[in-house]
Amino acid sequence: MAAAPMAQGGQDIEVKQLREFLGSYNRMTERCFLDCVSDFTARKPSDSEVSCSHRCLDKFLKVSQRVTTRFQEYQVQQNEGLLSAQAKR
Repeated sequence: MAAAPMAQGGQDIEVKQLREFLGSYNRMTERCFLDCVSDFTARKPSDSEVSCSHRCLDKFLKVSQRVTTRFQEYQVQQNEGLLSAQAKR
């Protein structure tokens, strides 16, 4: 019986992570679109609009990756600090 609540908790986490991902994706899409697309008279985006959107996406992904990496490094430092504090007791 205890497995059912744990499975539900795992599903809740997955749903939360999916929502966070979709929110980030939507913000990135809107930001890059508003920053890069300006001519709505042509059927296709111009070369400069395509280039701008590629740069915008690349920058967003690099920043997201860097933030994730720094967060992981911070978490490791925090865990090491807790372990050393416990070892001193």
